[in-house]
Amino acid sequence: MSTVIQQSVQARMVASAPRMETLPATLKYDPKDPFAVRMAFPAPATLEGTEVSWEFSRELLAAGMDGPAGVGDVRVRPFGYDRTVLEFHAAEGIAMVHVRTAELRRFLERAQGMVPVGDEHRFLDLDRGLTDLLGGPC
Repeated sequence: MSTVIQQSVQARMVASAPRMETLPATLKYDPKDPFAVRMAFPAPATLEGTEVSWEFSRELLAAGMDGPAGVGDVRVRPFGYDRTVLEFHAAEGIAMVHVRTAELRRFLERAQGMVPVGDEHRFLDLDRGLTDLLGGPC
């Protein structure tokens, strides 16, 4: 049984044109990195032609569904009744996608079922983190 949660979602790219293009995306949560969520877009959906993955906090995603959240490279805010906007800021520009809020809530419920909010520290491997930080075993 896999301990990693992956969920496919349909993201709608916000562009200057009136029609929004639907893109497949994958949300991923790994309890080995309990504070983080990853959102990946496949190669055909990106300008670079390679898969692009963004990592941001689970807390940011949860907060952004109820009100504007984030001041850095990733920002999240509600949009209308049933959508959430995720903004990804990079040197090349800003990508904005709409995702159904219900899909994001379902993903977060699964992640919180695995690692409850407030218990993330119990899932951290501090010994391994320190080993990696210090460049090997001491």
